[in-house]
Amino acid sequence: MIGNSVVAEIIAQAGFDWVAVDMEHGTMGWDQALINMQAIEANSCTPLCRLPVNGPVAFKRALDAGAMGVIVPMVNTEEEARNAVGWSKYPPIGKRGVGICRAHRYGANFDEYVKTANDNIAVILQIEHIDAVNNIEAICKVPGVDVVFIGPYDLSGSMGLIGQTRHKDVEQAIDRVVSVARSSGIVPGIHVVEPRPGEIQEKIDTGFGFIAVGLDVTVLSNGMRELV
Repeated sequence: MIGNSVVAEIIAQAGFDWVAVDMEHGTMGWDQALINMQAIEANSCTPLCRLPVNGPVAFKRALDAGAMGVIVPMVNTEEEARNAVGWSKYPPIGKRGVGICRAHRYGANFDEYVKTANDNIAVILQIEHIDAVNNIEAICKVPGVDVVFIGPYDLSGSMGLIGQTRHKDVEQAIDRVVSVARSSGIVPGIHVVEPRPGEIQEKIDTGFGFIAVGLDVTVLSNGMRELV
């Protein structure tokens, strides 16, 4: 979220499988996002991009810059899921724009990239509203969806329980998404912002296969306050 490439570099060097550049709630612009993705990739880590909006321009900017997956915010319906998949895939499968870009080394690796991109790019749909939970069966039936990624804070807010991510109603909604995803062959994901001891293993045991852990801003804030 911070947007400084040194921060991205430090996180990527820590040993995570992937690091997401947050264009939705972060403070950076696309120029900074590109530099952050370069820093992440240079440290043998996979760069993902959380998009600012579920729209075609955002997909082109992120994927052309080299993101190996897109985290798509507020996908609440089957139609929105189909659009997200379509904007992630080159024709004839989808409708991603084709241009010369960093992702294929500015044309030097064009043929190989466009041949494999549809298989290699992860499509991660954020389930962060009760409407999405109610439509989860239809969303999970859309071909090309790799992950349904639960955003507990927005989900709790849409249920009138803002911030109460461990409320029983919120947990029941999360359990429903996990159950439907697994039965559909789709990986369920979740964001654990400040994990308590043992919580990540609990999520894995529950069936989550894609887990975002922490935020650079909270890690820095908590660390500085602890130091003081």
